[in-house]
Amino acid sequence: MRNFALDDSLRRWLEEDIGTGDLTSQALIPEDAVTTGLIHSKDTGILCGVEVARRVFQLLDPGLEFTALAKDGDPLSYGTKIAEIRGSARSVLTGERLALNLLQHLSGVATQTRQLADLARPYGTRVVDTRKTTPGLRQLEKYAVRVGGGHNHRLGLYDAILIKDNHIAVAGGVKEALARAKAYASHMTKIEIEVESLEQAREAVAGGADVIMLDNMAPEAMKECVAMIAHRAVVEASGGINAANLQAAAAAGVDVISVGALTHSVKAVDISLDVGKIK
Repeated sequence: MRNFALDDSLRRWLEEDIGTGDLTSQALIPEDAVTTGLIHSKDTGILCGVEVARRVFQLLDPGLEFTALAKDGDPLSYGTKIAEIRGSARSVLTGERLALNLLQHLSGVATQTRQLADLARPYGTRVVDTRKTTPGLRQLEKYAVRVGGGHNHRLGLYDAILIKDNHIAVAGGVKEALARAKAYASHMTKIEIEVESLEQAREAVAGGADVIMLDNMAPEAMKECVAMIAHRAVVEASGGINAANLQAAAAAGVDVISVGALTHSVKAVDISLDVGKIK
């Protein structure tokens, strides 16, 4: 995400939380009070979102000093120091929740991705995300996937053609769907199609698909399709793949495994901010 786009989002999220003002900080903390806050981990995982957290505090109060003590991609354990923030006590406490929400969630995405990417790596298989992202957070979540060692699928509906089962039903079959897509697409646009059987996979190869997605197939069925496709298209496996069954899919010989749970079902990493004595 470019800085100007990120800034626009962060400003909206700050406004959503602060509204007309942080009543608690205004009631309890003198306007000129200063403090030092320490962001630290209370969990294990992979860190992601340090510079995003920095930007939250900078947009809220340019006078705050943010010192990163760890970087995105670093492993986290209990007590890992992530960053220090010095300056207005009101500003530190007002920005705390948004900064931590983003750090915790993005670190959760990176952590889950790292687990699956490590399982796939010995097979030379890439783990990729999907469009099952949180509205407003897609670019950040896809960044977190990369931090975790995964790769990105298409960014949205605009940068590749992905023909799914409903598209095939409307178009009247795999052959017709691919013919329409190839007639429409530019020479720079990749065409992927979802298939549910060996027969459909054969049609996809004959129709010139660039990527063939094997949807909810058992490993043995995947192996059959991989052998038949014989490197004439990139082969992607998708549908219900997790840590328990990912290696079986990778061993079937697919090139890519897409996992929606990388972004839609992550557990946040426990990260906290503690402030010192307010002066």
